[in-house]
Amino acid sequence: MEFDTITASVDGRRGTLTLNRPDSLNPLSSHTLREITAAARWFDSHDDLRVVVVTGAGRAFSAGADVSAFGDAAASTELRPRDDMDAGRLMAEAVERMRAVTIARVNGACVGGGLVVVAACDLRVAVDDAVMFIPEVDLGIPLAWGGIPRLVREIGPAMTKELVMTCRRFTPAEALAIGFLNRVVGRDDLDNTVDELAEAIATRPKHPVQATKLHVNAVLEGMVGTARAWSDVDGLLGGLRDPEGRESAASYLERLRSK
Repeated sequence: MEFDTITASVDGRRGTLTLNRPDSLNPLSSHTLREITAAARWFDSHDDLRVVVVTGAGRAFSAGADVSAFGDAAASTELRPRDDMDAGRLMAEAVERMRAVTIARVNGACVGGGLVVVAACDLRVAVDDAVMFIPEVDLGIPLAWGGIPRLVREIGPAMTKELVMTCRRFTPAEALAIGFLNRVVGRDDLDNTVDELAEAIATRPKHPVQATKLHVNAVLEGMVGTARAWSDVDGLLGGLRDPEGRESAASYLERLRSK
């Protein structure tokens, strides 16, 4: 299937979804988020598909949301339409509800919204030198796109609060220790590890594998529901109107430009 900012392909029982703007570290614009949603639905049209690997082109998985949206232009009263702001939540739901088992192949930097994409996947493998952090609070906005409930269910409430509130960087080794990742490997072993995991799932009987995914997801939804994330857009809009938040975003973007 043809897209502008991602690639999606199917080869028998296996598929691949690649964020494909490597020159800018695969940012998640609203257009890209809608393309991921469309790709998830397209994958569901392939009856033989068992596993989809989600990754990024180049040296990063994803730098997260396009931070230019949180600069001076965001202070304008002419904010983007509500449905545009809600594209990330719909993307995460579409990825999570795919019939195929999804494996996040974290090949490099994974920031903010990129971590929400990873959290929406069923299994996660990361290279050991990947950079991870959640800068939303520094940008003056709450973590949205259903990121909070997904992190709470994966790593617990205390670690979610710490990582989101402090915006600090954490290593793949720490992410593995707190249960967010399934594997952490050296760069030379990343492809083989992902391939072995994908093959181990793709060669199992389809019905019990899909039933397991559905059953686990149903249990998780009962424990920490993501349905409440419909209102995340209100938190985003509130953050974009908050003077202190705009000042923090301006300082954060200035620090980025000075590096």
